[in-house]
Amino acid sequence: MQLIAIYILLSILVALVGSNRRFGFWGYLFASIVLTPIGGLLLLVPSEPAPPKENKRAKDCEETESE
Repeated sequence: MQLIAIYILLSILVALVGSNRRFGFWGYLFASIVLTPIGGLLLLVPSEPAPPKENKRAKDCEETESE
């Protein structure tokens, strides 16, 4: 039972570190559970940061100001 708890905690830790990466929290959590936390970490290390999200509201404000 303790090994399962450690496995899940390590998977969550990998997912938290990868939350700002390409696959996000849920992608790395799923990968860590399926491939073991070490496998999830091996996917995490070479991954690129997630592209920045555009703020649509700020973009709309900029368009109305320019008119």
